[in-house]
Amino acid sequence: MKIADCLELEYYEKGHYIIREGEEGCTFFIIAKGKVKVTQTTEGCDEPQLINLLEIGDYFGEKALISDDVRSANIVADDDDGVECLVMDRVTFNQTVGTYAELQKYLEGYVANLTLDDERRHAKKSTEGQLDKVLSLEMIHMKEKVLKFSTSSPFNDLEIITTLGVGGFGRVELVKVKDENLAFAMKCIKKRHIVDNRQQEHIHSEKNILEEANSPFIVKLYRTFKDSKYVYLLLEACLGGELWSLLRDRGSFDETTAKFCIGCVTEAFEYLHRIGVMYRDLKPENLLLDSEGYVKLVDFGFAKKLFPGQKTWTFCGTPEYVAPEVILNRGHSFSVDFWSLGILLYELLTGSPPFTGPDQMMIYNLILQGIEKVDFHRKILRRSEDLIRRLCRQNPAERLGNLKNGIADIKKHRWFNGFNWEGLSSRSLLSPLKKELDGPTDHSYFDNYPPDDEIPPDEMSGWDQDF
Repeated sequence: MKIADCLELEYYEKGHYIIREGEEGCTFFIIAKGKVKVTQTTEGCDEPQLINLLEIGDYFGEKALISDDVRSANIVADDDDGVECLVMDRVTFNQTVGTYAELQKYLEGYVANLTLDDERRHAKKSTEGQLDKVLSLEMIHMKEKVLKFSTSSPFNDLEIITTLGVGGFGRVELVKVKDENLAFAMKCIKKRHIVDNRQQEHIHSEKNILEEANSPFIVKLYRTFKDSKYVYLLLEACLGGELWSLLRDRGSFDETTAKFCIGCVTEAFEYLHRIGVMYRDLKPENLLLDSEGYVKLVDFGFAKKLFPGQKTWTFCGTPEYVAPEVILNRGHSFSVDFWSLGILLYELLTGSPPFTGPDQMMIYNLILQGIEKVDFHRKILRRSEDLIRRLCRQNPAERLGNLKNGIADIKKHRWFNGFNWEGLSSRSLLSPLKKELDGPTDHSYFDNYPPDDEIPPDEMSGWDQDF
């Protein structure tokens, strides 16, 4: 786990005492925004006297992480716009970080970044990400081709073959380039539906994240379009089918197949977390198989960019997969993805998730009771049970993947003993889910859907300007 992932973001209004002189302390602070004043009792003075000013990048209270500490001064928020601090307590430090020397070494590099404001830091990260990003020859070729398509309507150059999926947002169509043997998946999103449900931010987030992402375990986005009724995402066609459909037909997966699937998702999460994205919507329905049988993450409507130490409070996700901190509205971060990874493993091995019920409230109550209360299915062997229980710890700071060594702890878990991670990463490992496809428009592994005769109303507010 990165030290930054242990830090929680706290806000203090001007005049608020972050630390009071003389109290016992067990918490360490880094100033992420604003400034504070340091005051101390001085002999002969009625009021504490100002002895220092601290600003973005400064930190205080570090001694409290290694021993009982009596605070020797007051720390008071002193900014009209309030003060934001990244905070870590001693228990979290001892459980997840390691030694005080490691913290000191980490701070040398990390604190320097906090001297940039949020906007400049975000721009810097985006620029560095673009410079570091090396697009494959296939991506370059595809992007060059689709840039030549008409901007007035994607269907001037593409013809619809069939529907691959449907949802409240619209449909996903398999489309083919006219007069060419080249196919894509076109996600057609009803603009009026998005506006009525106030989902504009989620659609923008999905577009921006997919445009940045370049991983073999994440569906590729080649281009976007728009007209008066829809916005369109032109995506890689993954024609091996939905993992959900395959699981439904088989009932459950053997350990070899589950290990391959969880390996693919773990690689996807490792990449996303490295670029600062949490996924938040893992479930079999959002996993597709490509032509080689490799699992890819799709549907990034709930994905979100986060800075290190930042939390978000949006309630989202599929009930059976929602982490307890989301239900309790305590703020959540990247660790929700590790919780959902444990739920997915349970479902792949048994055919159903560990927390199920007739309604959402029943499911949430079971989740809050914890994985400790679950009687594991007999199909789940000891090593896989241990991995699931470690991924689904109630306390996010204790979850495997969210500890000192990060995702490496998941890859090194004994359930994965002998697994060829290098072969998976290079895609040289043979997938147990590979199916034969009869060309780039073979949709035989998808369910059939009736045509959509509804014509949605126009939506011209302009929220989709950058599509």
